[in-house]
Amino acid sequence: MHHAAGAERCEMRKLVVSVAQFASGPSNMDTAEGLVREAAKGGANIVLLQELFETLYFCQTEDGTQFANATTLEDNQAVKRFKSVAQELGIVIPVSFFERRNNAFFNAIAIIDADGKNLGVYRKSHIPDGAGYREKYYFSPGRTGFEVWDTAFCRLGCGVCWDQWYPEAPRIFALKGAEVLLYPTAIGSEPKNPTLDSLKHWRAVMQGHAAANMIPLAASNRIGVERASDGSSQISFYGSSFIADIHGQVAAELGRHETGVALASFDLDELRHERACWGLFRDRRPDLYEEILSLDG
Repeated sequence: MHHAAGAERCEMRKLVVSVAQFASGPSNMDTAEGLVREAAKGGANIVLLQELFETLYFCQTEDGTQFANATTLEDNQAVKRFKSVAQELGIVIPVSFFERRNNAFFNAIAIIDADGKNLGVYRKSHIPDGAGYREKYYFSPGRTGFEVWDTAFCRLGCGVCWDQWYPEAPRIFALKGAEVLLYPTAIGSEPKNPTLDSLKHWRAVMQGHAAANMIPLAASNRIGVERASDGSSQISFYGSSFIADIHGQVAAELGRHETGVALASFDLDELRHERACWGLFRDRRPDLYEEILSLDG
């Protein structure tokens, strides 16, 4: 019996998740590719890059010239480039980009599988609108829903930045069988209130998603100080990209100012077993949750 158990153990579904982090500059695509390759050398099966990494975070102010930078999925240079990189390295690379579709614009992410094929696009569902984060000017809310993607290594759910504050999304990903949750991010200081540091709150919310659903979660954030095109606003992005385990504990992380990658390894079969044994999904009562569909309860 012990021998058989050992044999089964050798066939575990090991997944190495990685997050990359860097400051936006004139050679973002090269920087991103260098970090992806570094993560792949470290054994990563999935590498998560930060939100809208092709450019500076342009949403600090309402600047109509920025719409010229939106592209269709088919024409996006980052998607094209990282399809090739994903295929070469045999890894999964979700690619965040500014999508134009006819007369609509979305904050989107293409899920590039390990063979270089795009499995589909998720469009950011929750769009923030506050000082320094004027995204409602640029993006329509996505209506793609909380799809899960069957990649070469695992089934994943992927939201984008502000989505990560809403527990309904990771729960739906979990109900659909997601084995890892990913959130590309652009978050930092609040231009109207420089003394406010939401880092601990930001992490705690997502660590809660990981723990409540017993699914590993990764967030990739940018670093550095970025100024708005008209000089009226600036944000100091606080990095601190991290990967949480199924108990909500930080399994790997990067510092506030650190350029680099962080990796964490998981045995997906072991995690599935622990999820089943804990009974969180067995004891759910969806018949009692109708109020969640209302705004005011």
